[in-house]
Amino acid sequence: MNHAWNRRNFQENKPYTAVICLKMSLMISISQNIQISEDEIEERFIRASGPGGQNVNKVASAVQLRFDAANSPALSEPVLRRLKVLAGSRMTQDGVIVLSAERFRTRERNREDARARLVDLIRRAAVAPKPRRPTKPTRAAKEKRLEGKRRDGAVKKMRGRVREE
Repeated sequence: MNHAWNRRNFQENKPYTAVICLKMSLMISISQNIQISEDEIEERFIRASGPGGQNVNKVASAVQLRFDAANSPALSEPVLRRLKVLAGSRMTQDGVIVLSAERFRTRERNREDARARLVDLIRRAAVAPKPRRPTKPTRAAKEKRLEGKRRDGAVKKMRGRVREE
């Protein structure tokens, strides 16, 4: 359908037909209640470093994946805090996770690798750590520790100069 033709028909008061394209973005399932849209992931293909013969200088097979975790509606505040700790230097000051993948020779495998690493990182951040319950040592444990200290003290007391009589 020619856009100019449609505009002309609209100006001449003829029926105007519009084509609406709905872009269905695929969702990447992280866990049961966390799903991120593919639109939130930005991928850039760059040249890989290392050996590869003539191919390495011609083909951009390495992928640099960027995911804006700070502005993602799928991630809650506690998950984002844990993700910051897990990502470390891979997360920028703005909360964007940057992952590079160049293990494989093909673009597709590197892309899958980077996405799998992102999903794994978010999955690990989604698991809340088990809270630590402080415990007290038992009476027997205390007595055993004190008995050991007494024994060590007695051994040290035996050390020293030998007196000649």
